[in-house]
Amino acid sequence: MTKLRIAHAPFYRSACTIPQRSLWIIGAALLALVPGIMIYGMPALAVTAFSVSTAMAWEFLFCYIIGRRNTVSDYNSALIGLLLAMVLPATSPWWVVLTGTFLCVILGKMIYGGMGGNPFCPVALGMAVLLVSWPDYLDFDMAYRNMVADFDLMAPLALVKYFGSDLAGNYAVSDLLMGRQAGGIGTVCGIGLLAGGILLMARGIIQWAISLSFLVGVAVTAFLFQLASPGDYAGPMFHLLTGYTLFGAFFLATEDSSSPVNTLAMVVYGLGGGVLTVLIRNRGVYVDGVIFAVLIMNLASPLLDRIRPKALGA
Repeated sequence: MTKLRIAHAPFYRSACTIPQRSLWIIGAALLALVPGIMIYGMPALAVTAFSVSTAMAWEFLFCYIIGRRNTVSDYNSALIGLLLAMVLPATSPWWVVLTGTFLCVILGKMIYGGMGGNPFCPVALGMAVLLVSWPDYLDFDMAYRNMVADFDLMAPLALVKYFGSDLAGNYAVSDLLMGRQAGGIGTVCGIGLLAGGILLMARGIIQWAISLSFLVGVAVTAFLFQLASPGDYAGPMFHLLTGYTLFGAFFLATEDSSSPVNTLAMVVYGLGGGVLTVLIRNRGVYVDGVIFAVLIMNLASPLLDRIRPKALGA
């Protein structure tokens, strides 16, 4: 069984197989996904099941067509399908989900040779194409307008972007942590995402330097915007707990193949992603900037890896 080094950081030096790593991330993601399914009900479960199954089917079909050994058993395509479902609205049409899994698995991973060769995070790449192609189907306010729930279903980031930062006060920190906001199936429950992220960092599955620096980049940039114009921009805590911030920090930016391997480069990579996220949110066209910020930093990752510590001795 192929071994995969799951941590570059010196505090955790063990290795695990690729299937084990995928299963760890799936388990951590479920801590946020299950509450989302409980909030949105059967439509969310249907989208999740269809996303996971079609992602695995695309990889199986690709391997069959090119005569390559089947790699579905490493659970990576299942992980990709699960993560894509987490960022989608619970009301996503089946053809949007099907197209999304095709983009993530085939365009985002398999055409580069499979896991380990992709220069971009597959889920971020697939979601970016969906956002550009069918923005109405991925608008949470439009997606959930006919759903009944016991909380305000306005998407926090859209509300603040279009109607002013004063409305950020409508969302208590406790509400955001417990998932009382409109968003992706698996991205609304802040406490679940935090628990999953901490678990993965503690096990060394993902890099703490990327995740923490990403969150610091978001917080500092949001603070500076609010300091410059309090009436126009929301504060750091609001940006940290809304949209795809926590999901991006723990599950997208940390994707192994598309992120740096040196600690200093990881810090710069994460900070850059956090800064770009808030810049896109506050000054860009799109409501949330996490997806595009991750892709931009993926492009910069090979350059950032040139930042290396000096060797000791001659």
